[in-house]
Amino acid sequence: MIYGQIMAKTKVKKVKESAPTKGDSSYRAQDITVLEGLEAVRRRPGMYIGTTGASGLHHLVWEVFDNSRDEAMGGFADDIEIALLPENRVRVTDNGRGIPVDIHSKTKVSALETVMTKLHAGGKFGGEGYKVSGGLHGVGVSVVNALSVAVRAEVHRDGGKYLQEYKNGGKPLAKVKKVGASNLHGTIITFEPDPSVFSDRTFNWDTIVSHMRQQAYLVRGLRIAILDLRSAAKVDDQSVFYLRELGLDVPSTTFYFEGGLRSLVAFQNRHLEPIHRNTFYVEREQEGVHVEVALQYVDDITSRISAFANNIYNAEGGMHVTGFKTALTRTLNAQGRNGNGKEGETFTGDDVLEGLTAVISVKMREVQFEGQTKGKLGSVEARGATEAIFGEAFATFLEEHPDDARAIMDKVALAMKARKAAKAAKDSILRKGALEGMQLPGKLADCQTKRAEEAELFIVEGDSAGGTAKTGRDRRTQAILPLRGKILNIERARLDKMLSSEQIKNLVVALGTAIGDIFDIGKLRYHKVIIATDADVDGAHIRTLLLTLFYRHFRPVIDGGYLYIAQPPLFKVRKGKEIFYAYTDEERVKLVGKDMPLEEVESGELAVETGEETEEIKTKRAPKLSVQRYKGLGEMNAEELWETTMDPARRTLRRVTIEDAQDADQIFDMLMGTDVSARKSFIQSHAKEATLDI
Repeated sequence: MIYGQIMAKTKVKKVKESAPTKGDSSYRAQDITVLEGLEAVRRRPGMYIGTTGASGLHHLVWEVFDNSRDEAMGGFADDIEIALLPENRVRVTDNGRGIPVDIHSKTKVSALETVMTKLHAGGKFGGEGYKVSGGLHGVGVSVVNALSVAVRAEVHRDGGKYLQEYKNGGKPLAKVKKVGASNLHGTIITFEPDPSVFSDRTFNWDTIVSHMRQQAYLVRGLRIAILDLRSAAKVDDQSVFYLRELGLDVPSTTFYFEGGLRSLVAFQNRHLEPIHRNTFYVEREQEGVHVEVALQYVDDITSRISAFANNIYNAEGGMHVTGFKTALTRTLNAQGRNGNGKEGETFTGDDVLEGLTAVISVKMREVQFEGQTKGKLGSVEARGATEAIFGEAFATFLEEHPDDARAIMDKVALAMKARKAAKAAKDSILRKGALEGMQLPGKLADCQTKRAEEAELFIVEGDSAGGTAKTGRDRRTQAILPLRGKILNIERARLDKMLSSEQIKNLVVALGTAIGDIFDIGKLRYHKVIIATDADVDGAHIRTLLLTLFYRHFRPVIDGGYLYIAQPPLFKVRKGKEIFYAYTDEERVKLVGKDMPLEEVESGELAVETGEETEEIKTKRAPKLSVQRYKGLGEMNAEELWETTMDPARRTLRRVTIEDAQDADQIFDMLMGTDVSARKSFIQSHAKEATLDI
């Protein structure tokens, strides 16, 4: 299901904090800790990889891959392989120049050991090692080494094969040594993440494939292969450069794109309808900044802008995106003044972005990111270069392709018209803000507390479940908002149509954040917004509709960690006078003893209840055993709902997260958009994975 792909379980731990005492004389020089080598990375891994969760684990792969990718960007490599190995190991192989193994004049150890064990060491800080690279800080592979229990570095260059191994946080077992002759060239890095740092070391195949597909689009002529060897009977770790050549029958994927960014735009728009035939593309250099931009407008109301600097994905954008947006708005307004728009009307930035799919890639020698995870580009010169190069080229494109220009201008004009209509609707509904201008919806049973950090909003399905939840809740901290049936699918609905929906309007008012350009996350009235729907097909559909709404219009609620999915039980198991709840079929089997049909029961009394119907088999031994299957929250009484779903001490909640916004965007496009064939294909491909509740 869609919500399963963007959620992760979370545990909340309360930590008691105390303020420092002024003038504390016990704080002296000896209290200052100096961390040597890679120890700083092990003490504070989040500073270097963002998190020790799933995204941080995969960040290790990206860091090693980036070094190989930089070789390809410099023209020294054209083949990279990522292999997932048994025992949670990963191997990254390239056919580049190979990391140098001669002695470094400053560190007095080999260049390989220097790169692997020293922070801020690499070929990217000057000289002619790399003209363009993504690993600016030089901490990538050394951080991977620090956060691994074992690393093996194998280098092929200058006719030799060289080897060095590291254990327990980057400690070299011996000096680098030549172990044989070789006519190959390149580097092989194999690592095993440290279980004391990463509680879950399971690498996700789809996450890695998605990232590598993106990278292959960005480096034309680069072949990237991914192999899943975790279940392979035999894996040769001893200098096998390209295991795919051995013909092993294992999951594998290879990417190679000649179209570059144009191919990436086409891929992102594969479930959408383009409104103009020709995809815009420009590639130029200005004052040392290489700029590439590709774009296409589609029949949609959302925008998709992917930004890269030295092939590093910038999830938060940066200077190159700012320059692009400025030039886009200016160019389309100029086009309107030249006879392709109504006089006196000016497009806003939101108007020109609606329905736009664009990829912006800049490459430069001295690149500055904000933070080690490189989420935002801070290089000011990238803004001017992108604005100038894209602005000039896009103006020429519109002149040379009048049909495309007309279609784009019509699309932007429609967006402007819709914006004005939405503003009028929004002003009439939220004129003074959600809290000041309107009363809270009548169906909302609000909580007593006014402190958002301890307030919870349960969004429940139907009046029946709403009535039960209102009775069973903690009135001080828990609010209940029942929804009537399925809400509007907002994937292609504009704001004015959304606000005409009573269900969505009630939710907007209850949240308190408003919506659209006046959205304010600081006014969120509840720091836990909990979707609680029935455990059936309709409940799953309603969850998906709500997740679509939050993803498209309340994204900061998800980013802030405020959105949750409640996990009500599927079964109530009664053993004599004891009552247990099972949240999965597996838990039910454990409680009952074994999964058996009624006719195979040998002892005790077994009653299987569905609604009001009960069938019993009676014998003389063992206490009565009954299993009740819940079909909806409305079937529970207030006490049961409190015990299983609402009591903070006993309930299970899943926090909704977005590990990869681009993938989530594609999933919503496919499952909630208008491309029926793509949705049908997805359902057919994943039919065997579905759990049917008949």
